[in-house]
Amino acid sequence: MARDTWAYREVAVHSVIDPRSGKLRIRPMPGQAFAPSMRVQCARAMSDPEQYPAGTRFLLQAKLTDRLGGEPFLYAWHGDPVR
Repeated sequence: MARDTWAYREVAVHSVIDPRSGKLRIRPMPGQAFAPSMRVQCARAMSDPEQYPAGTRFLLQAKLTDRLGGEPFLYAWHGDPVR
């Protein structure tokens, strides 16, 4: 099944350190349509501190989803280019 490209929009995200786990997490940047606390599911390499330090900014094509009625989150296909 082809993915619906109309559901995806450009979202600016950045890497932040999760205070509970100490790991890098990807979150939307403030000032957009999405809460800065919203989870982002994307390529694992983006949250690798050896490749990208905390505070690195990315521009993704992402869509809002809520897999099986759970908490809403942003999903970016791992194979899309990242700027």
